[in-house]
Amino acid sequence: MPYVIGIDTGGTFTDAFAADQHNRLATAKTPSTPPNFADGFLDAIDGLAGDLGTDPNELLANTEYIVHGTTSTLNSLVTGDVARVGFLTTRGHADSIAIMNMEGRYAGLGSDEIQHMARTSKPPALVPCGRIAEIDERIDHKGAVIVPLDEDGVRESVRALLADDVEAIAVSLLWSFHSPAHEQRVRELIHEEAPGLYVALSSEVSPRIREYSRSVTTLMNTQVGPRLGAYLEPLQARLRERGFTGGLMVMQGSGGCVSAADAPGRAITTIGSVLTGGVVGCTRMAEALETGKVISTDMGGTTFLVGLVVDGKPVATTSTVLNQYAISTPTVDVHTIGAGGGAIAWLDTAGNLKVGPRSAGASPGPACYGDGGWEPTVTDADLVLGIINPDNFFGGRKKLRTQLAREAIDKVIATPLSMSVDDAAAAIYAIQNAQTADLVRKVVVNSGQDPREFTLYAYGGAGPMHCANYAADLGVNEVVVPLGATAAVFSAYGLAASDIILTAERSQPAPMPVDPAAVNAVYAELEAELDARLTKQGLRFSTVTYQREADIRYTMQMAEVSTPVPGGKLAAEHIGHIGRDFEDRYEAVYGKGTGFPDAGLQLITYRVRAVGTLPITPTLPDHARSTGDPIPSSEREVFLDVRVGRQRAQIYDYRALKAGHRVMGPAVVEAPTTTVALPPGTAGTVDRLGNLVIRYRTETEEH
Repeated sequence: MPYVIGIDTGGTFTDAFAADQHNRLATAKTPSTPPNFADGFLDAIDGLAGDLGTDPNELLANTEYIVHGTTSTLNSLVTGDVARVGFLTTRGHADSIAIMNMEGRYAGLGSDEIQHMARTSKPPALVPCGRIAEIDERIDHKGAVIVPLDEDGVRESVRALLADDVEAIAVSLLWSFHSPAHEQRVRELIHEEAPGLYVALSSEVSPRIREYSRSVTTLMNTQVGPRLGAYLEPLQARLRERGFTGGLMVMQGSGGCVSAADAPGRAITTIGSVLTGGVVGCTRMAEALETGKVISTDMGGTTFLVGLVVDGKPVATTSTVLNQYAISTPTVDVHTIGAGGGAIAWLDTAGNLKVGPRSAGASPGPACYGDGGWEPTVTDADLVLGIINPDNFFGGRKKLRTQLAREAIDKVIATPLSMSVDDAAAAIYAIQNAQTADLVRKVVVNSGQDPREFTLYAYGGAGPMHCANYAADLGVNEVVVPLGATAAVFSAYGLAASDIILTAERSQPAPMPVDPAAVNAVYAELEAELDARLTKQGLRFSTVTYQREADIRYTMQMAEVSTPVPGGKLAAEHIGHIGRDFEDRYEAVYGKGTGFPDAGLQLITYRVRAVGTLPITPTLPDHARSTGDPIPSSEREVFLDVRVGRQRAQIYDYRALKAGHRVMGPAVVEAPTTTVALPPGTAGTVDRLGNLVIRYRTETEEH
C-alpha cells in the first residue's frame, strides 16, 4: 500500500509522519544528528517502520513520495558555511552590494533599534570586492539594448573568478527581470568555460524591480544552492540503496514542496523549509474543523514559531529578512525567536534573568538529559516544576534526571539571585510564557488582526506545556493541541499533507488602470512557465490550480500590498475591481482612512502560484468515542500558574482518553511525545480527531 512520508529536521529533533490511502498512520521522533542530518533522517524512517511493525526497506519500497523539511540552507546562511561565490553585474554597479541601498542598517530591526541609527551597523558583505566583476552591457527599462554584451569581457571575468577558486557564480544585470537575454547568454558563456558550475540568474531567482534586493537574493541563493545539492544528492543515493523509488521533495518557505532535483536551482526558496510545515498542518486541520482564523504556534527544542491562517490560507509575505538582508521571494509569513524547550536561562551583566535565544540543542541538550549539558533550560525548569514526568519523557525512551536540572538552575540562576530553585524555575517558566505571548501578539496585531478572533493551535514537543498560559495572555478563548496527529510531530504531518507549489513572478511597473490585454499577456506567460516546471517535477497530480496576485502601491510609495487577481481573461471592469480590493486591503493593514486614492495606483509585480495536489493526502481518522468519565492515572504536585504556585494536579494518560472526554484543570495530560499542561481555570475536551481543545472556564463552571 503506497505511503506518503513527511520528515521535519529540526535543530534538536527529527520528526516523521507517515500515512497511506487507508489512513493508517505512523509517527516517529528521533534526535537530530548535526552536522550529518541525513543520519537523523534515516533514523526517523527506521522509527516509522518500527511504529508500523515493518522493515524500513519495505516501508521505503512502498512509499510514493517523501516531503522533507530541511535546515540545510538556513543553517548554511546562519553559520556562514556557504559556497565561495563570484558575482557578475553591469559595469558601474559593483558597489551596490556594499552601499546596500541604506537597507543594511535597518533591515530586520525594530522601530526602537532604528531610532538609534548610530548604534546600528551593516551586516558583513555577501561577497568581497575581489570576487565581483563588472561586465559591459546595458538594457534599458523598455527592453532596448543600449550597450551590447561584451562576450569576450565576460569570458575574461569568468576565468579570473575561476582562478580565485569560486564554487558558483551569481549574475544580476540591470533590468534583467524585464529582459533576461543578456543574463541567459552570460550563463552559456560561463558553462563554456566551466561546464557544470553552479550559476544563478537574478531573472530566474527573483525577477523583481529593485536592483539591490534582487542581487542580494540571487547571491544568497548562489551561496546555498551548492550546499543544498551536496546534502540532497547523497541522501537520495542512500534512499535508493534502501529500496526507495518514489519522489523526494523539499518543502519551500512558500508553503508547498518542490522536487529535490529542482530545489538546488532555487535553493533560497527553501530557507523557510522547517518553518512552514506546521502552518500547512494547521491549514489542513482548520479545514477539517472548519476553523476560520488560526494562530499557528510551534515550540520545539530550539525555536518558537508563529504563523497565521486566515480564510483557509496561510498568511504570506513577498519577502523576508535574514542576517539584515531582505530576501525577495514569496514565503509564508512565519516569525521565530530562540525560545524552545532547549532555550538556555542566563543572567545578563546587570543580573537580569533572560531565557534564550541560545539553545542547548540536541547535543549536549538540557542538563536533565545527563549528556554533559550544564546550563539550565526551559525543559529543566518544566521538569523541576513537576510538569514533565522524568520517567515518561520521549515516551519513556529517555529518562530525565531531576537532580541535574535542579543543580543547573541553582548554580546559574538561584544562588546568584538569592532565591530557591523552585522560585527560579517558576521565573524561567513565567518569562518563557511572557516572551512567547509577546511574539504572538506582535505577529497578529501587525497583520491588522485581533487575537481574540483566532483559535490558537499549539504543537511541537514543548508547546503544549506552555500554550494555555501564553494564549490566556493574548485573550484567545480556545486552544487546540493536535494530539490526534501527534502534537510533537505536527510539522511532519503538515509536510506529508502539503502540495507542490511553484511560483512565477515578474515586475512590470505601470500606472493603473493597466491595459487588460497587457495584463492577460503577462499572466499567460507566467502560467506557461509554471506548466513547464510542473512537468519537470516528474510527479502525477490529482488537480492543478493557479492563483494570481499583483503587488500594488500608491504612487510615490515604496512598499506594495499583494492583492488577489481573478483567473481567466480580464476586462477593464476586472482591473477596476482589483484596484478597489487593493485599497480595502491597504486599510485593513494600516488602518481605516490611511489610503490616499488621489495619489493614483501603480501595479508593480505580477505573480502566479501553481498548486499541484498530490494523489495521497493524509486524512486524520476519527478518535474512538468515550463511554464514561476519564480516569486519572495518578496525581502529583505541579506548578502550572504563577498566581497559585504548586498544587495537587491529576495526571492523565492521553492514550486512555476518548473523544468527548473532558479534563478539568489543574491537570496534566501525558502523551507519548509531549505533555499538555492545564492550569486552574481551564478545561480540555477531546474532539472527534483526538485533539485536546482547551477552553477557559467561566465562573459558573468553576463553582
